[in-house]
Amino acid sequence: MSNSTVAETVKHFGVGIDTHRYGHCVTFLREDRQPATKPLIVKECREDYQQLESALRRLHAQDPQAHFHIRIDAAGQYALNLERFLRQLTLPMTLSVGEPKRNKDYQRAHFPKRKSDATESYAMARFAIVERPDATPATSEEMSLLADVASRLHVQAGDTTRAVNRLHKWMARAFPELATLVSDLSASSILTLLYRYPTAERIARAKLSSLTDIPYLGQNKAIQIHSAAQRSVATFRGELAEAVIRESVQQVQQAQNTKKTLENLMLDAYRALPAGNHVYVDTIQGIGQVTAAVLVSKIVSIDRFPSPAHLVGYFGIFPEENTSGVDRFGNPVPPGTMRMSAKGNDLVRAYLWNAAKSAIVHNPAVRALYRRLRAGGKRGDVALGHCMAKLLHLVFAVWTSGKPFDKDHYPWEPTKAPESGESRAAQENTAGHRDVLPKEKKVVTAANLSVETSTPKVKPSASQTSTKAAVDYAYLREQITIEQILRHLGVLDQLRARGSQRRGPCPIHGSEHPRSRSFSVNLAKNVFQCFHPDCAAQGNALDLWVAVRRLPLHDAALDLAETFHLQLNRNREEEPVILNRKTRKPRKSTEHEKTGVITPDAY
Repeated sequence: MSNSTVAETVKHFGVGIDTHRYGHCVTFLREDRQPATKPLIVKECREDYQQLESALRRLHAQDPQAHFHIRIDAAGQYALNLERFLRQLTLPMTLSVGEPKRNKDYQRAHFPKRKSDATESYAMARFAIVERPDATPATSEEMSLLADVASRLHVQAGDTTRAVNRLHKWMARAFPELATLVSDLSASSILTLLYRYPTAERIARAKLSSLTDIPYLGQNKAIQIHSAAQRSVATFRGELAEAVIRESVQQVQQAQNTKKTLENLMLDAYRALPAGNHVYVDTIQGIGQVTAAVLVSKIVSIDRFPSPAHLVGYFGIFPEENTSGVDRFGNPVPPGTMRMSAKGNDLVRAYLWNAAKSAIVHNPAVRALYRRLRAGGKRGDVALGHCMAKLLHLVFAVWTSGKPFDKDHYPWEPTKAPESGESRAAQENTAGHRDVLPKEKKVVTAANLSVETSTPKVKPSASQTSTKAAVDYAYLREQITIEQILRHLGVLDQLRARGSQRRGPCPIHGSEHPRSRSFSVNLAKNVFQCFHPDCAAQGNALDLWVAVRRLPLHDAALDLAETFHLQLNRNREEEPVILNRKTRKPRKSTEHEKTGVITPDAY
């Protein structure tokens, strides 16, 4: 029998499993979406697990060539035991684990008028047999343990936040002015203060020296708090109020201690992971081992994310406009105010926020970005949000490359004050605007049309310059587009299109995986960028030709003109005349006005 005939006789079964705390609903479908056997209710016990195995083996006995497509609803811990049981079965199967929300959305789309466990398991079986999703990779026991501890820490972090919020509620009546004087009510010095002197009344009666003796409170802060307490408008006072606030302070302290214990347990689980590229995450300055453990527990495998942008989007590290309410000083939030998105995992965002605050001091890549954003007028918290995204880019880089972070890998910060004639784009490039670039790579900037290398520039001699053909680089770029170059290289059809934006394998460093999306090109703006850390090339059409051909700028320009039959220089009579806006007299056009080319900094 030929291989094609065998393939035609292979049957497929879709198995949908809707998981619950005490039992799971299982539905079996044939390829025609009709029931293959009766549904099962499988409880969390050995006997029912064996009953599920027997049902699968009976279907397999009907046709030994049959293949099972099993879809499980990953509802917390309830599916983990069942998943591991199914993975050890010696049956031809593709096991995929789906998110509960996506499974429910699929069920609503196809069965909007039915809501039951049987319907949800039927919808998952239908999804398995129709869509036939790829298998979900098995997670190691060590990684599962890390994820479990991180989930418990996530819950505890929420409990800690709620305990702090309850303390805020009481202090809003017992000492409302305190919230305007301290940024963190859960700081150890403030908790010590409130346990000793729970209300504004008690703080006002206390000696100033008693307040200044509290560790880490500081003399100036103690004076401000003491003065505000003497003029407070608080109405919650007396022994009962003091007892309630002390109990609330103890709840916060206990929650903080439990959180610290879970962090230590998570560190133990993190250090017990098998060797892998994830170990380089905590080499990034600003990211400690606790933050690295949180990130690794949620990322699990970096292969889940095609690019750094997907990783950033997964954790919701991007700003959104939020103009509702008032700030802590009672002022209305002005229009256009940007705040961090509420999407993504809030545990990761909390630890990444603190990591960014450390990185702007100790990490040269993040520090340069923060200074540039602040100099450009960005608010501090918005700039920190961008720094959080930068840290995720670095996480993606070290994890995919298998190399530790090297703070000297790229000149992130300027080593000298910019000259008066230096362009803003060149200053931003020096300040770390671009991603990590290998030192041996040559990068052609569109801002000043110069070739930057890691070696000092040597001025060519007069004899050398006189033998080179003159090239008008701006005019040369006018005659060619990136689309033409990509089509000439035979890679345009490999790039997936979304409007004028296309993504796919990089033609410069040669992506190993055909489904890679590290290379991005905007055909409308005529610019490109590769997000792979070992390539990181970007620029315009001429920059792309330089990188692909591995030639110096001048030689690449000559080669480009010869390949596409372009002119090296513009005829003088063809040069456009631009009028001065004030005098309305002709003036000489600048290079950017001639070309209209968007530089990489504007990409």
